[in-house]
Amino acid sequence: MRKLLFLATVIILVSCQKEVADEPISVSQVKVTGGMIAGKLSDDQSIKVFKGIPFAAPPIGELRWKAPQPVVPWGGVLETKENPASFTQNPPVPFFAWSEEFLIPKEPISEDGLYLNVWTPAEKTTESLPVMVWIHGGGFSGGSGTVPLYDGEALAKKGIVVVTINYRLGIFGFLAHPELSQENPEGVSGNYGVLDQIAALEWVKNNIQSFGGDPSNVTIAGQSAGAFSVNALVVSPKAKGLFHKAIAESGGMVSRGNGLVSGLKSVEKRNVENLKENGITDLDDLRQISADSLLKIPGRFSPVVDGVVIPSVKNAIETGQYADVPLLTGWNADDGVGLGPEVKPNLFRKNAQKQYGGRAGEYLELFPADDEEQLLETRQLISELFFGIQNYTWAKLQAQYGTQPSYLYYFTRIPPGEPNYGAFHSAEFAYALHTLKNWNRPFEEVDYQLEETMSTYWVNFIKSRNPNGEGLPEWPEFDPENPLVIQFGEEVKSVAVPHWRQLKFMESLNQ
Repeated sequence: MRKLLFLATVIILVSCQKEVADEPISVSQVKVTGGMIAGKLSDDQSIKVFKGIPFAAPPIGELRWKAPQPVVPWGGVLETKENPASFTQNPPVPFFAWSEEFLIPKEPISEDGLYLNVWTPAEKTTESLPVMVWIHGGGFSGGSGTVPLYDGEALAKKGIVVVTINYRLGIFGFLAHPELSQENPEGVSGNYGVLDQIAALEWVKNNIQSFGGDPSNVTIAGQSAGAFSVNALVVSPKAKGLFHKAIAESGGMVSRGNGLVSGLKSVEKRNVENLKENGITDLDDLRQISADSLLKIPGRFSPVVDGVVIPSVKNAIETGQYADVPLLTGWNADDGVGLGPEVKPNLFRKNAQKQYGGRAGEYLELFPADDEEQLLETRQLISELFFGIQNYTWAKLQAQYGTQPSYLYYFTRIPPGEPNYGAFHSAEFAYALHTLKNWNRPFEEVDYQLEETMSTYWVNFIKSRNPNGEGLPEWPEFDPENPLVIQFGEEVKSVAVPHWRQLKFMESLNQ
């Protein structure tokens, strides 16, 4: 009798699972955590698009500077057809090389901004397509998942489910403060934006099958602050098991001096002093201040190494306390976003003597400053390698301490048109995401060929852990003993790691 009951139970469970699993995906009605949603079809009807799906409760009022809370359920069918609010930030204004295609829509912008977007080509929930979750850049103070150049339609047409997410920014997402740490059972504060990213990944794990995605084949990907975030998630114990591959473009926090990540106690002290200078001494008052007023408080707010959400990144990798997943990473030939204060060659050399002491001669041989023209080139190289050292070191650490492969790239293509800032920071991702059509530049045939090649490498990696495929130049696994990169320029080819001697010097400073 027990066997019969067990067998009947199994049959019922299997039939129920099959009934749910075989459901066709209707753009007008998909069930997710919180309720039913309705999306829309792409213009050519091939991709189902859902924009503005809430993955956590609005982090407002008493939920400011709290870990993300569960979605508040809604009644009826929630329309998810238009861009959701970008999280509170300054209004988007083009600057440097970043035209409006790189910026958030002008509206809506709101503290109620924890939403994500999904593009899927699947017809049925059983298709188990690979998933890419894109984490936007913007220096942890700007950006959103609805930036035009992040549009997921083209990659979805290559057979994957694309998800873009929002997370808390600036003072809202990264305020470390001793009173906030005291009210937290884990005794830390400041990484709310990273916790939002983890909540979005948990949403993907629980819901992506409804869009034909495979929760056991998820790739996290991002550029600049998004790449820093990917690095944080790779080592975060709280993100364990939520993803299976990682793509990081121009960013990371494995090498000291990354400029964005600091220790908890020092940041808490700095923020207390900063808030006091702005007339704020009480946490309750801080939660009552309007979002616009908070936005005006000066200061740098970014991730902190707190030992709970984000441990010491390099140490976590070296000791195996991280997500050992395949890694695709790299940087751009003109990746620098600022050259720092202008100095004369003699002052630059004098500063080198102070900073590097007995190694100053070696440093000045690698980063020469004999005249102003040479110094400008050196400053540009230093700015580029601010990113390059992170991605090179990360690929090397993965090769040394991990069991999964790493692949390193170097992007050199200068987008045609003006303004010309070379192969600037952010220039590569529209090629990789196959979104050049959304970028107003006079692109040439070589650009469209590079777009097809790069996006195919990315999709191959997302699907199979290996970017290589038929008809593509061979992209070698990164090997510290024979360090090669794939170079993305007018020609795609495998070459020696650029600026090798400079990178080795910088690496030696971090031993």
